[in-house]
Amino acid sequence: MSAVEERGQILVYTGEGKGKTTASLGIALRAVGQGKSVVVIQFIKSPERTVGERAVLEKIGVNIHPLGIGFTWTKTPEEHRAALKEAWTFAKEMLNNSNVDVLILDELNNALGISRFSIEDIVPIHEVLQALNTRNRNQHVIITGRGAKKEIIDIADLVTEMTEVKHYYKNDVAAVVGIDY
Repeated sequence: MSAVEERGQILVYTGEGKGKTTASLGIALRAVGQGKSVVVIQFIKSPERTVGERAVLEKIGVNIHPLGIGFTWTKTPEEHRAALKEAWTFAKEMLNNSNVDVLILDELNNALGISRFSIEDIVPIHEVLQALNTRNRNQHVIITGRGAKKEIIDIADLVTEMTEVKHYYKNDVAAVVGIDY
């Protein structure tokens, strides 16, 4: 079978297991190695946290934007809504930017799944779908996070569900520097 048309793909990494962001960052490394431009927008992760990937990605020319403020229970709903609105506004700009070859929307699935407070007015699923469907046709988009919505899965070209089989957290092992962050 030969390829008929080249176009940007939508990849989704979801599920309860570990490795969703890690998989997307592996693609970022591969893309940079092929001369592609990569932008990462983090919907939940905060710029206040030190994470290993940010330092190395910036060194190799990946634009990484941690626009979240952390877990939904750590700040007020108003603070989270403001951060999510900023992240989604920036994501829409990047989806319309023909200079971005690979756009990683890290933890967008988590953001879309927030139920502790309303987000439908600031990150409406219909708007997300429209923006994905009308982006630059050559742009690849990677969406990570638990609980991918059916609508996202339906428009994706690739969906991988990470399944936890065993995890050291269950043995009271804290997050591991260099492995978890």
